[in-house]
Amino acid sequence: MKRKIVEIDEAKCNGCGLCANACHEGAIAMVDGKAKLVKDDYCDGMGDCLPECPMGAIRIVERDAAAYDEKAVQERKMAKMRELMKAGGMSLAGKTPPPGGLDHRSLLSSVALAKADGEGGCPGKAMRQFNRESSPHLLQEANSQLTTPNSQLSQWPCQIRLVPVKAPFFKGAKLLIAADCTAYAYAAFHQEFMRGKVTIVGCPKLDPVDYSEKLTEILRENDIKSVTIVRMEVPCCGGLEMAAKKALQESGKFIPWQVVTLSLDGKIIDS
Repeated sequence: MKRKIVEIDEAKCNGCGLCANACHEGAIAMVDGKAKLVKDDYCDGMGDCLPECPMGAIRIVERDAAAYDEKAVQERKMAKMRELMKAGGMSLAGKTPPPGGLDHRSLLSSVALAKADGEGGCPGKAMRQFNRESSPHLLQEANSQLTTPNSQLSQWPCQIRLVPVKAPFFKGAKLLIAADCTAYAYAAFHQEFMRGKVTIVGCPKLDPVDYSEKLTEILRENDIKSVTIVRMEVPCCGGLEMAAKKALQESGKFIPWQVVTLSLDGKIIDS
């Protein structure tokens, strides 16, 4: 059939890859340092890639091409997400795309991670371990200036999605599993919760994954001494607590644990 579709002038292409990132359907890929339209039926002909090209190497033409296959595009997106989650020790098994496909945030994350991994690994996933002072920095007495507290983050990365299943910093660690918002709600979070612990964070409402599988592997594969779960009082944080409890049960280990719940105004309401 004759329809509108993108055309790439390889002579003008400088290999920046911006068009490939902008193509949410995955129709454009970098091949031998040049952008190529790899599959006609993945291209919807809308041209989201055009404004991203700094060289003017892309245009819309009308020619004979296979019809745009939305179903195939969605299946490819889900396959890519499964590959990325598997590489990070997570799973999307049994899940199907929501109506209209994966949300924009998830797709952009997938493209970014895939591009970074293809270029030798995402810098955000590179492991680092920090030596923190054992004594906490406390607030000075009344009417005096505040002492700037030191960060108590002992390692990088800290996002559940990015942290490796096995890492040196997990050896003999006290593990803190915290909802993203907790450190913003509770002023002394670093000193009272993070100090002396390995901290991993996530939000079950925003991340389209089941944390329990990866948390189970972390507990199984490492010598974790204790687990502290810190969540907000909002119902969606219950997903993080449930995932952590499921992981504790399925790890096959007896590990001391506790749950601390924070109110929206930054108070401990249950521990």
